[in-house]
Amino acid sequence: MVESEMVVRRLLATDWKIHSIFIAPNKYERLAPLINKRSMNIFIADTRLMSKVTGFHIHRGVLAAVHRPSPEELGIDRLISRFRGRPRISLLLVEGITNVDNMGALFRNAAAFGVDALVLDHKCCDPLYRKALRVSMGHALSLPWAVTVDWMNELELLKQELGIKLIGCETGELAVPIWDVDYTDRFGLVMGEEKYGLSATTVEICDVIAEIPMSIKVPSVNVAVASAVGLYEFLRRKSLNNG
Repeated sequence: MVESEMVVRRLLATDWKIHSIFIAPNKYERLAPLINKRSMNIFIADTRLMSKVTGFHIHRGVLAAVHRPSPEELGIDRLISRFRGRPRISLLLVEGITNVDNMGALFRNAAAFGVDALVLDHKCCDPLYRKALRVSMGHALSLPWAVTVDWMNELELLKQELGIKLIGCETGELAVPIWDVDYTDRFGLVMGEEKYGLSATTVEICDVIAEIPMSIKVPSVNVAVASAVGLYEFLRRKSLNNG
């Protein structure tokens, strides 16, 4: 389910298969040029009736039902085929993210900083959950992403097939300041779950472990914040290397 005018606008600009749109009259007037270009069911009602039908308060005035991709469409093989042969690839890989707000923010950050795709392990929460999708500003619909079946083996596959350098974002004795990590045109920033960070096996498979130096009074920051800092650092270097 996709809600809010802004997110539905982003949806309508993609090739995702839309089943139907439930929409208030004033929202329909604004979105009609986009809606009428697509084949879907359209239901128009005021927000009070919309709330009665759905069972929750619809104050944003628009709700879309979208067909979910199959597990095969979200497989790592599809992602590898899509990016094979590209000289530059940037990925955001996330392990065990269970907070829907964080998941949405990770997608929004990835879009903001020009990441090519995201890779989620199977323990992550659903980026298509209604709130996660809203927090992402609809970028879970606009960015390519995959869900791994076997996290460790498929990380290794990304290294072998696409030449991805895995940069684990974690603190500890093995970590170097993130700005000391050598730039590469093919990298994947790997973020861990909210409470414990990266697992030991993930740390082991990474090519380098990077940390964001900060005050000793604050040992860590929120995973979404950390991803923004890390992606900005590599985006800045990408700009410098291409300039």
